[in-house]
Amino acid sequence: MSTTINLTPKHLFFVLVTVFVWGTNFIAIYLGLKELPPFLFCTIRFALSALPFVFFLPRPKAPILYIIGFGLFNFALQFGLLFSGIHLGLSPGLASLVMQVQVFFSIGLAFLFFNEKPNWFKIIGSLVSFAGIGIVAAHVGGDVTLIGLILTLLASFAWASGNMFTKKINAESPLSLVVWGNLVALPFMASASYFIDGTTAITHSLEHISWTAIAAIAYVVYISTHLGYGIWGLLIKMYPTSTVVPFTLLIPVVGFLSSALFLSEQLTDWKLWASFFIMGGLIFNLFEKKILSFMNNIKSKKV
Repeated sequence: MSTTINLTPKHLFFVLVTVFVWGTNFIAIYLGLKELPPFLFCTIRFALSALPFVFFLPRPKAPILYIIGFGLFNFALQFGLLFSGIHLGLSPGLASLVMQVQVFFSIGLAFLFFNEKPNWFKIIGSLVSFAGIGIVAAHVGGDVTLIGLILTLLASFAWASGNMFTKKINAESPLSLVVWGNLVALPFMASASYFIDGTTAITHSLEHISWTAIAAIAYVVYISTHLGYGIWGLLIKMYPTSTVVPFTLLIPVVGFLSSALFLSEQLTDWKLWASFFIMGGLIFNLFEKKILSFMNNIKSKKV
């Protein structure tokens, strides 16, 4: 499958909206986790994302095992691990960056399972962006726990694996797929909350929940999940993985800036340099056709 398909202007706008929503989503997660244990937060998120919508949206026409795999990897594992990683010491800005390792997982998995071969421009652009990730990794301090970092890396792999199930499921309605995926994740996360968070923590958190936590839940459910994943599911079905997935490299840029603005997370020079490289790699991918056309024109003039 060719990987030189460019997004239309309308779809480019949609993917940028998704990037903004998912970038600021880390702030909502952080605020919610200040009052709710991670698995309870996820359980509430999955319950409100699935109900009552599952009664009005038909189950996607796909083998049930694909739907279970989608819900397990894209929701239960990804967000259970991500929420736990932030809860155990990873800042929202850094978490938004670490999650982008899924770009490389996704492109690699798409090559293995769908024979989507990334060309040299995709590879070079990814390497430029990876330099930005390396800058951040080099400045990780003692305030970031190893377990938080490991859990978030595992969450990024779960996200990449979920992308593969998204491509296998021929869902007429991306929103329907999201709703049913959350329904699949709900019993897994409810069980984890009961056995790991414990009934005492669950009861105390629900009795003392504030309007800030309620607003965080609403943002995570209705904006990040329904709007964000609805758009993402549509785009990942319409375009090759290596065309859509690199846009997620902008998420940490939004994450860093929004964390600095709303949470007073320090925005140091090295974070700006890291953002520069990440955006540089994405721009290299976006202008792939123009660069190729320019190089071909030079070759033709020489001939």
